[in-house]
Amino acid sequence: MSSPAAASTADEEDDGRGFRAALSGLTTRGRSFLAAGVAAAICAYVLGQADLLRVGLLLASLPLVCVATLLRTRYRVAGGRRLSPARVPAASESRVHLRVDNVSRLPTGLLMLQDRVPYVLGPRPRFVLDRVEPGGRREVSYRVRSDLRGRYLLGPLQLRLTDPFRMCELTRSFSAHDTLTVVPRTEPLPAIGLSGETSGYGDGRQRSLALAGEDDVIPRGYRHGDDLRRVHWRSTARYGELMVRREEQPQRAGCTVLLDTRRCAHQGSGPDSAFEWAVSATASVSAHLLERGFSVRLLTDTGSSIPGPDGGGGFAGDSTDTAGLLLDSLAVVDHSGEASLSRAYDVLRGGREGLLVAFLGSLDEEQTALVARMRQRSGAGLAFLLDSVAWSRENRGAEPGAFEEQVRLLRESGWTVLPVVPGDSLAALWRQADRHRRKTGAPAGGLAGGGL
Repeated sequence: MSSPAAASTADEEDDGRGFRAALSGLTTRGRSFLAAGVAAAICAYVLGQADLLRVGLLLASLPLVCVATLLRTRYRVAGGRRLSPARVPAASESRVHLRVDNVSRLPTGLLMLQDRVPYVLGPRPRFVLDRVEPGGRREVSYRVRSDLRGRYLLGPLQLRLTDPFRMCELTRSFSAHDTLTVVPRTEPLPAIGLSGETSGYGDGRQRSLALAGEDDVIPRGYRHGDDLRRVHWRSTARYGELMVRREEQPQRAGCTVLLDTRRCAHQGSGPDSAFEWAVSATASVSAHLLERGFSVRLLTDTGSSIPGPDGGGGFAGDSTDTAGLLLDSLAVVDHSGEASLSRAYDVLRGGREGLLVAFLGSLDEEQTALVARMRQRSGAGLAFLLDSVAWSRENRGAEPGAFEEQVRLLRESGWTVLPVVPGDSLAALWRQADRHRRKTGAPAGGLAGGGL
């Protein structure tokens, strides 16, 4: 929420325009009084009437006094904004709470409140507030909703102030902004059994749990506080000092989620496009794997991974904040200008991966062969292949049977391939992957409790 200090800073910048600029805020009534006062003063000078001159000065000075009062009052009005919540899934609503505080010793006049919001979030909200007493507060709220993911800037908040005589109306802007993050929609997925072998993060989730607390064959020197039951007597006799068995840290099954963001691989746009389906599915699978205790890394065709090269195996799955970081990254992901998946392949070629889940758009013969080689670097591969012909009626360049041939080649290379057409449910496809594993007799990787 914006603070009164931040709001006052904005007012000081507005006041740099000076008293002359504030005269532009005179209402029709204020301009009429000012014109009448000037006319009366001129007539008084021509006719030599001192009483008429006093009346003219009174009429002309009243709107000027109102302008000066408003200029002073503007420094004494503070405003703020609060989002509830600040992160929402696409097609969900968030409520924006606005607050106006009168921190002066004088009551305000009629206040007209307006907040700036992007067009995609809905119409610009406007409110009319009654007179606010000294030290008083007024609170209003409105709802925003977006079908498109992204980060949207809200603000600045604007107030139109008026004096008790309605002589002048001035608009002020606060300096504070707030950001609404619209993340992809996620779908709950059923637990299935898929392999998650990886040399870097453990052989699987069940083995990960079994290894927790087991002894390492390499002992270390005794440290104050070590359990004497862990003393390794053979090493103690060999080295001539007290040695204890080291406790191995639990290993965690690893997973890389590959998202194909190439513009040439996805047809159409909007919330119902193939690309948005892939982004939403990536978010759902990543969140699901994190809940199951996997270490998840998000990789795109540009070769950029989240976390980055120094991020280790990926995000750990022991906190809901972790899923939030991934969703925030997916909220702003956009099409790339890449024509190939070679950069992603180079990243995967750098080490032995665990489970590899890929969401792929349209592939040509070269890209199909490249994706087939990615499977060699993973313990198990699950590919969601979007049928570009089915997703876009305008795509007439695809050869008949080309999509089926891509599916066949990827399956022969060891991928579990799931074709995706408009209207498909990710949860249903997720179950289909489990049925395919059972049908082909693929190992479950020792994952406990149904695995994924």
